[in-house]
Amino acid sequence: MKFRIARGDSGEAVRDLQHRLATLGYDPAETGVFGEGTEAAVVAFQVDRRLRVDGICGRQTWSALVEAGYALGDRLLYHRTPMLRGDDVVGLQYRLNALGFDAGREDGLFGPNTLTALLEFQRNAGVAADGICGPASVAALERLSRFAGGSVAALRERETLREGIRQLAGRRVYLAVEPGLDALGELVGKGLGDAGADVLVDGGGLDDSVVATEANAYKAELFFGLRFGDMPGCTCDYFATRSFRSEAGFRVAACVQAELASALGCPSEPPRGRAYAVLRETRMPAVVCQPAHSDDVDAVRHLVSRAGDAGRAIVRGLRHGIEDPYDG
Repeated sequence: MKFRIARGDSGEAVRDLQHRLATLGYDPAETGVFGEGTEAAVVAFQVDRRLRVDGICGRQTWSALVEAGYALGDRLLYHRTPMLRGDDVVGLQYRLNALGFDAGREDGLFGPNTLTALLEFQRNAGVAADGICGPASVAALERLSRFAGGSVAALRERETLREGIRQLAGRRVYLAVEPGLDALGELVGKGLGDAGADVLVDGGGLDDSVVATEANAYKAELFFGLRFGDMPGCTCDYFATRSFRSEAGFRVAACVQAELASALGCPSEPPRGRAYAVLRETRMPAVVCQPAHSDDVDAVRHLVSRAGDAGRAIVRGLRHGIEDPYDG
């Protein structure tokens, strides 16, 4: 069943949404009815949380609202299935990474990397090494925070970019294509295949979390999505939060953005760091390319007429992002 609270709705679900927004500092200026004020508050929350911006509280926006309600120390954190999610997990990952214990991407998901980093921290800090972040571990993290430096996870990504194998050939690429962009998706898939990549193409009609799960199961080394945008122009998104960005994702997104903007005659803008589910939950560098807004008829027509150029530009960008020397 699809979860959706939108303008015109009313009732307890709307009141709950408005209460959560207000608690986080986004005043909807109304109660019980989803009107202009609530929509504006939802949009502001989506922008700040780097979600897709539509003013509608769908499943991802609701999950982000729930997760935003947790601060480090509010509950015990530990590894389980399904994984614990929340801002408290982000806070834990941020502190561990800053202290040199590699918790991986600061994505708010308490996975195996976070567990390993927590155990290592606990052993070094003289805290019971039980893999549970409770009051003693939080106190130790806060006590040692003055010694914190840069993120070890970001450093590891940069080192991998410098020292890793720089070639597209042989890489496993998961290509997710939204319906309506099938022709462009076929061109990109063929171009990647011609470059020697092992490509799995997904129709893109499933929930973002399901797509991420399938990409992880495929053991992809790069995720690339094609979908219609949530704002005018052609844009590329990569995973980033307020404290962390995927260096590999940023590099690939920047290269694709530059090539595609040139091919389509769009303004050359930097890629966007976002944190919606398909970027956040994939375990590999991930980029979502949005070559046109679905409501922009002229832009869609232009894209269709230049599909060949756009497809070649995207493949060039992917190759540059992976194969060119990294000097960051």
